[in-house]
Amino acid sequence: MRSIILLLFLVATSYSFGQQLVYTPKNPAFGGDPFNYTWLLNSANAQNPFSDDSLSGLDNLDALNNSLNNQFTGGFDNNNTPPLGTSTDGNLQYEVYESNEGLVINVLDITTGEQSQIIIPN
Repeated sequence: MRSIILLLFLVATSYSFGQQLVYTPKNPAFGGDPFNYTWLLNSANAQNPFSDDSLSGLDNLDALNNSLNNQFTGGFDNNNTPPLGTSTDGNLQYEVYESNEGLVINVLDITTGEQSQIIIPN
């Protein structure tokens, strides 16, 4: 009986195959599948308990957008151009001048030093 069990054990082990284990990363930054990126980002954002307070400056941008929209839709004189020169509105300073490219509006946030440039072609 023992010889039959030993024989079955030897036969079973001779037919078992092993294969080499290969590591494949999940993160696309380390060579993983790029389709995993969205899932990993959403999973990380769902687990993040912190909020970004630096986005509070968007209120000023909304005010700027509304101000520019009001000015461009008829808040100017008869030729419908903004007044040239420098003006200040809250934390934002505007510089408006004509150039070869068209009307240039430089916007400077006085508190942070960030600036943007809007060019309206001729």
